[in-house]
Amino acid sequence: MTTASPERNIVIAKPVMGEAEAEAAKRPILSGWITQGPEVAAFEREFASMVGAAHACAVSNCTTALHLALLAVGVAPGDEVITVSHSYIATANSIRYCGAEPVFIDIDAATFNMNPALIEPAITSRTKAILTVHQVGMPCDIRAIVEIGRRRGLPVVEDAACASGSAIVPGGEVEPIGRPHGDIAAFSFHPRKVISTGDGGMLTTNHPKYDEQFRLLRQHGMSVSDRVRHGAREVVFEEHIVLGYNYRMTDIQAAVGREQLKRLPEIVATRRRLAARYVERLSDVPGLGMPFEPSWARSNWQSFSVRLPQWSDQRGVMQHLLDRGVASRRGIMCSHREAPYRVEGRPRRLPESERAQDRNIILPLYPQLTDDDQDYVCAALRDACRR
Repeated sequence: MTTASPERNIVIAKPVMGEAEAEAAKRPILSGWITQGPEVAAFEREFASMVGAAHACAVSNCTTALHLALLAVGVAPGDEVITVSHSYIATANSIRYCGAEPVFIDIDAATFNMNPALIEPAITSRTKAILTVHQVGMPCDIRAIVEIGRRRGLPVVEDAACASGSAIVPGGEVEPIGRPHGDIAAFSFHPRKVISTGDGGMLTTNHPKYDEQFRLLRQHGMSVSDRVRHGAREVVFEEHIVLGYNYRMTDIQAAVGREQLKRLPEIVATRRRLAARYVERLSDVPGLGMPFEPSWARSNWQSFSVRLPQWSDQRGVMQHLLDRGVASRRGIMCSHREAPYRVEGRPRRLPESERAQDRNIILPLYPQLTDDDQDYVCAALRDACRR
């Protein structure tokens, strides 16, 4: 028995790249300096300028960025870090890399972000930091979280992996995520993100001491950077003064990233238009929940997550879409359900986080998605929810 091919093939995401990125990659390739050199330095300056941060430091990916951020604020073995389970497992893993333990709290049911009201009850004598997430590009209530952190003497690190181009708009003034509002923000340039360098990450901060630590630790704790050593008029012998890591970004990636920054405003504008179009076309589907953007938030809509009707089976809906040629993903994972974070005999109860994973699906959203293809996705989802 043969199965008919689906009418279309609509993927979940696509990076926006073209000739400009290809030409940019040629610069370091032809120059002979292909790792952490002048292109990385330029990318850092341009990213810092875009978000309004005093400092930006490029690294190999967002997981390494989060690791360095937590080390910089002093997280050490035996400490606790308050965070959310409802995030990709890298968020929790970065805490474990420091020898510390994540303390998971639940999310707000509307935004799928950290619920600030649950932070203070989770604070103990071992709490060293708060690691919040701007989930799928939707800004969390960062002002409320930072206020708690300041009052309780806890640094706030922002997992802004998905949030390039997102902002909060208190009083109408646009404040980009990454300024940062907490102590440090960490970004991802993975292909699923709004802009990409193939992979890569960026740390932003207004604290010069943190930036110094990032730059030291990302390159094996080397006392002299490659750029200083290669540009020196006298022989320089470097030392390795602390235990560091190989967390460097290449100049090839950075050159691509510089072109991606130029595209970012248009990419975000297109994603916001498509998100509004999804809401317009799906709001009347019985029982289907739309994502919520607070009035003070400006999402880049890295993903568009809908909550399925109570009578719908998540896997069945996703399979129906796939049979029609439409890719989807289930709701954001919960780290506390994964083997490294399960506690036998003491199951954690995070009902909103678990509901978001079990009842939500993520729909295709990227600038190349045509109105016709989006209408096709909506029709397929509408049919799946009826079934």
